[in-house]
Amino acid sequence: MGRRILNDALRTMVNAEKRGKALVELRPISNVVSSFLKIMKDRGYVKSFQVHDPHRVGRITVELQGRIKDCKALTYRQDIKARDIEQYRVKMLPTRQWGYVVITTPNGVLDHEEAIRRNVGGQVIGYFH
Repeated sequence: MGRRILNDALRTMVNAEKRGKALVELRPISNVVSSFLKIMKDRGYVKSFQVHDPHRVGRITVELQGRIKDCKALTYRQDIKARDIEQYRVKMLPTRQWGYVVITTPNGVLDHEEAIRRNVGGQVIGYFH
């Protein structure tokens, strides 16, 4: 169920971007969705987001920046070793300049650059560009 929540949230954001909307509301939410959005905010793909009532079903209000071209959650979270991250990124992302692969690691949810820097592997949960 958690994988579907992330996929639905990311699809909602992509559809809102295509329609030119500035705000989008995501519900239901999970900790993985919040962590994914934090990475997107740190990399400049969303302006800000605010979590409302996180202990219940909750919702997140996201202020979009207009930079998201595609954003997908993988339903088959595959394990990846630290040495294979770069090869996986080249295979999944369209160009070298844009996009990030998001990985759950023992150190938390990280993008591919931070995972390579820390030399940790984990499970690929999605990507955005």
